[in-house]
Amino acid sequence: MIFSKKEKPKQEIVELKRQIEISKMAIASAQNQFEHVIDPTLIDCYIYELNAAQLRYQFLLRNLKACEQ
Repeated sequence: MIFSKKEKPKQEIVELKRQIEISKMAIASAQNQFEHVIDPTLIDCYIYELNAAQLRYQFLLRNLKACEQ
């Protein structure tokens, strides 16, 4: 079955919501770890990890909004 852009199957929307929740946890984890490290290399690592998680979260939100329209 072929779906138009506006007719996303419910399963895809449920999966996007699940991935959004996973991304929220990844953001919280990276923030928590960033707050507890003192090594400059690890600080850089968690900054990159946090940025990546935030970008993924934004991407998933845009896709969810597009599916729900």
